[in-house]
This record gives sequence, structure tokens and C-alpha cells, in this order.
Amino acid sequence: MLTWLMENMATIIISAVLVLVAAAILVSMIRGKRKGKSSCGCGCAGCAMNGACHLAKPEVLSK
Repeated sequence: MLTWLMENMATIIISAVLVLVAAAILVSMIRGKRKGKSSCGCGCAGCAMNGACHLAKPEVLSK
């Protein structure tokens, strides 16, 4: 077991670093989305996906 671990230490370390980087990117994207930041960096006026990015909040019906 120890021999296998020592032989694959570089692969294990590189894989762990890549997983941490991917997790950090994902967390950053989620936080940005919650704050309402655009992922493309440009304005939404001419964007074809404007309706998908910024969904209208449902109106509360008053009785």
C-alpha cells in the first residue's frame, strides 16, 4: 500500500489541486450569480439570453 502511494504521489497531489481549483471557480460563480453579476461581462440590453438570465419575480396577488 505504501509503495503504491509513493508511486502515485504526484498524480494524487495534482488531482487534489485541480479539484480545489475547480471548487473555487464553482463557488465564485455561485456567489456572483447570487449577487446578480453577469457571467459574460457585458450589458444585458442586447443579449439573446436576457430572459433566461434575469427571470422576472412573480408578482404577489393581493386579495
